[in-house]
Order: sequence, then structure tokens, then C-alpha cells
Amino acid sequence: MRVKDRVIVVTGGGSGLGEKTVDLLVEKGAKVGIFDMNAELGEKKEAQHGAQVVFCECDVTSEESVAASLSKVVKKFGAIHGVVNCAGVASAIPTLGKNGPSPQAPFDKVLQINVSGSFNVSRQAAWIMSKQPPVEEDKGEYGAIVNVASVAAYEGQKGQAAYSASKGAVVAMALPMARDMARFGIRVNVVAPGVMATPMTDVFPQKVRESLLKDIPCKRFGKPEEFAHACLFLLENSYMNGTTIRVDGGIRMSNL
Repeated sequence: MRVKDRVIVVTGGGSGLGEKTVDLLVEKGAKVGIFDMNAELGEKKEAQHGAQVVFCECDVTSEESVAASLSKVVKKFGAIHGVVNCAGVASAIPTLGKNGPSPQAPFDKVLQINVSGSFNVSRQAAWIMSKQPPVEEDKGEYGAIVNVASVAAYEGQKGQAAYSASKGAVVAMALPMARDMARFGIRVNVVAPGVMATPMTDVFPQKVRESLLKDIPCKRFGKPEEFAHACLFLLENSYMNGTTIRVDGGIRMSNL
């Protein structure tokens, strides 16, 4: 499925990795629906890209908010052909500390946004895709979904119990979701990024940056554009389905 002239929803598209994904999709000729809770950032991206983008202030954990946002995209562009679920939150809370166990609420919040949010948008968007004409009739393709995990799904660090659990769930969902949607011509894949150069990593103390970089063979953080190109690849390659690709600079080779 070539993204040119197709309609792609990007959750969390107002900033960070989602923002760069929006920029690349627009550059490639796609029409993009940005779902984000931050109206200021979302409206800024909409103004930047003009008629190719529509912003929807959206809570991905709410069925009603997602349904209304998807309807807005369809009303604007006439269809939905793909989704990239970048919306998510991180946490760094030890399971047990000197003052007691970690509170339950932050754990639940991370799973609600990262897991339930991705599933909520995917399932509702897939229903719309399944009712549309195929985007690639000769291949029987009706759409593509890219969910976003993290290398923390495989190699979680201290304090990442909630985050690792959530991203592990995103990875685990890929195959059963792909199996569920295959007969409808909809593919589901996952990108698992490593440490990326974002505003969050820019403010890390120098010691933290050095500690992270020593485990990356190429000695640099990933570029958001590299993440975006991985998402583009999974949207466009019709033979990729039910799998996860890591974009991490080979961080798991650090002990070789």
C-alpha cells in the first residue's frame, strides 16, 4: 500500500516520534489525521501542513473520543487506510522502594494508555477500513496498522515494570490481531524503538546520556526520522504482517 493519497491516522502526532512520522507521511503525499491530547501542538502541525492534515483532540482510551475523531477524519478525507499508534506514556517507578511498594495507580495508567489506547484506536479504525473498497485490489489489501512498542518490551530497566509490561503487551498483541484481521485484508505490525533523540532525552543529565550511549554500538541515539521510516516501511510493504521490527542501533549487542 503506497501512502501517497492514502489517509493515515497518527496518534500522539503532535510531538516526538509521532510528529516526525506525520512529517514523513505528508512528505510522501499522504493525508494525515493527528490524534493528540495537546491541542496547541496538534493545531500547530495542522497549520504547518495545511490541507493535508486534520487535527483531532483525542483521548485514545475513550471509545467515544476515538469514534468522534475517526469520524472527523473520514468526513475530511473520505476514508482511513492506515494507523500508526504513537500515543503513549512512560514511567520510572521502582516496584519496591525504601518507603514501601509502588502505588498501583501509575501502573494502571501506563497500561491503559499504552495498551488499551492502541487497541481501542486499532479496532475502531479497522472496522472502518473493512467497510471500504480495497486500497490494493490485486493484493486484497484494505489497510495497515502499526503499533509502537519499545526495546523495553524485551530488556526493561529498573523502574520500568509498568512501561515494559505495556510495551510487551503491544508486541504480544501483534500476532493475534493480525490473525483476527487477515481475512479482512488488514495487516498489523509493530515498531520497537530503542533510545531515540527526542526532547525527553535532550534534558537527560550528561551522566545518564553517557550511560545509555555506552550500550549502543554506534554510540548515538536514534533519529526520530529513522523511526518514522520504519513505520512507513511497515505501512507500505504488503508482505509484512504480524511481526515486530526493532529500531535500536543494535543495543542488545552491547555485551558482545
